[in-house]
Amino acid sequence: MTTALSIESLTVRHGATTAVDDLNLEVRVGEVFGFLGPNGAGKSTTIRTLLGLIRPDAGTARILGVDMQAAEPSLRRRVGFLPGDLALFAHATGRETLELFAALYGTDCPDRDAVFARFRFPASALDRPVKGYSTGMRQTLGIALAFQHRPELLVLDEPTTGLDPLARDAFLGLVADARARGATVFLSSHVLDEVDRLADRIAVIAQGKLRVVDTVERLRASLPRRVTVRRKDGTDLVFDAMGPVSALLDRIRGLDPEDVEIAPVPLDAIFQSVVQRRDA
Repeated sequence: MTTALSIESLTVRHGATTAVDDLNLEVRVGEVFGFLGPNGAGKSTTIRTLLGLIRPDAGTARILGVDMQAAEPSLRRRVGFLPGDLALFAHATGRETLELFAALYGTDCPDRDAVFARFRFPASALDRPVKGYSTGMRQTLGIALAFQHRPELLVLDEPTTGLDPLARDAFLGLVADARARGATVFLSSHVLDEVDRLADRIAVIAQGKLRVVDTVERLRASLPRRVTVRRKDGTDLVFDAMGPVSALLDRIRGLDPEDVEIAPVPLDAIFQSVVQRRDA
């Protein structure tokens, strides 16, 4: 199998509102795929439909070749899911929560200890009720629930909400490890720097419609780079440039440069360009 996730002509309506409109998307086995869009774009609705939590009005959504609307419960043990609106049992301990989900999956959890070790999560906290956890601790527990059983596919909706910078780095390491072992990661996030660092490809959705699917590198090539030339006479020139680097260097040589900075196009600029270009 070369496709981990496929969506064909997917449409989901909430009353008179079309949340997802004729969406087509394919994610390959083993890639980290960034799923981006502004608030209300249809990202969470797409994810919930994909996982069989919402029934579509039209089209199909398949995970590991199976439509989750008709999937056997055993398929869920091959998937790790972290929802964007994570809700936990307040009076259960962290350990009880982990064991409950392990029982629901019906599988061993070989990566549980490694997840908590990476986050430096205190073992004693697992025996305390979740209601006493900080926001970051609850999010770490949610990440562990998604990763603990070493799934083939991880579907992560805003996974670093509430995490401090060290915990965010720990999460990035988890995703890198999952990719290295051949897992597929479908990642929805507003933290574009994380997506930039992790994703092999990205999709941008807005107003329920798919706007673009491509690698970050190819999307960057479609936008101008910001160039700063510090000249020997003490003045700076700042301009935007497109085209091959060789032509850009020829242009810079004629400007009497002392130092040059060529800034890559940030992912947030790509994101804004895609959304604004189609909304104009």
